[in-house]
Amino acid sequence: MTRQERSGFKFEFYNPKELDPFDKLFDIFKELITHTSGDFDEAIDWLRELDKEYKLTTPEYTVDDFIEDLKERGYIREEFDPNGSGNGEDNEDGDGEGNGPGKYSITAKTEQLLRKHALNQIFGNMRKGNVGNHKTNKLGSGDEHTGDLREYRFGDGLDRISMTESLRNAQINHGMDDFYLSESDLIVEDTQFKAQMSTVLMIDISHSMILYGEDRITPAKKVAMALAELITTRYPKDTLDIIVFGNDAWPIKIADLPYLKVGPYHTNTVAGLQLAMDILRRKRNTNKQIFMITDGKPSCLRLKDGRYYKNSNGLDEYIVEKCYTMAAQARRLHIPITTFMIANDPYLQRFIDEFTEANQGKAFFTGLQGLGEMIFHDYEANRRKRLK
Repeated sequence: MTRQERSGFKFEFYNPKELDPFDKLFDIFKELITHTSGDFDEAIDWLRELDKEYKLTTPEYTVDDFIEDLKERGYIREEFDPNGSGNGEDNEDGDGEGNGPGKYSITAKTEQLLRKHALNQIFGNMRKGNVGNHKTNKLGSGDEHTGDLREYRFGDGLDRISMTESLRNAQINHGMDDFYLSESDLIVEDTQFKAQMSTVLMIDISHSMILYGEDRITPAKKVAMALAELITTRYPKDTLDIIVFGNDAWPIKIADLPYLKVGPYHTNTVAGLQLAMDILRRKRNTNKQIFMITDGKPSCLRLKDGRYYKNSNGLDEYIVEKCYTMAAQARRLHIPITTFMIANDPYLQRFIDEFTEANQGKAFFTGLQGLGEMIFHDYEANRRKRLK
């Protein structure tokens, strides 16, 4: 056999492409800035520590060079104190007017990049579904093709007529010698209505989300950023509102997610549900849902006189009954609640089981691993529900 006749595959060791020094540090920086809730100085301090241990930089490209690149590329901005306090007292001019170096903070460009980063981390390796808005099982006048064919009905648009199938019908019905096309020969392709979905994501920011040596708020925050990026880019007609709940509940903007922190709070689940339902009542979409990420039991209520009723010892019957009432109220409004419970205490699971039964919703008892995938699958599953 000659050299020209030989053919086949040549196998070599895979040599990954060397990352640019900036990109190498930037991937680490995105993780650190999320863990530090947007605190640039703390993230850089951690980066310097990692550099000492793992030799991430070189004399030719240092952490200070990286900071300058972040600034030049628009990922951070320098803010100065208008009152001239802090660094301004030590500037070279000595004028104390805040002309010295200011404090760095991340920009809106970085906030969006963090959401994309979270989306790729959590949903990037999953099988992608059909691009579009939320489909239902109801066929009719829509713009999502199903592949199903049926006879033409008065009012069907001409753009939906399948000419190939219609001509085939005419040939079968009338033959080639006396060929003509009648209304009875026309075949159209069915389409599906698209439904819009309004979702409220509730995130527990009570103190227990960082207790017991486990950071639970950062994975919850990443899931929220990923879900926000998924909905705004893939399903732009949907709405997503994000609320946090501790002693009280309040809405936050998507841009605020990287800065989200746990507070010294109890868990006022009732306040979160009240706010979520108030938001959804104002939405005109037919499909509405609540996703709730929590790791603990409800332990707080705000009374009518403004005082807080708190009890962290076990399950307080008064607080629990209020939660069941809110679950039943959401059910009457056709708002399903899906609870993602980051805890495995049997008595808490029983509470969530009863809460879910009162709402006829769903519950997932999960750790932090796989939380994003569960939320993604549930969101995608709800896309296929029939309009009511």
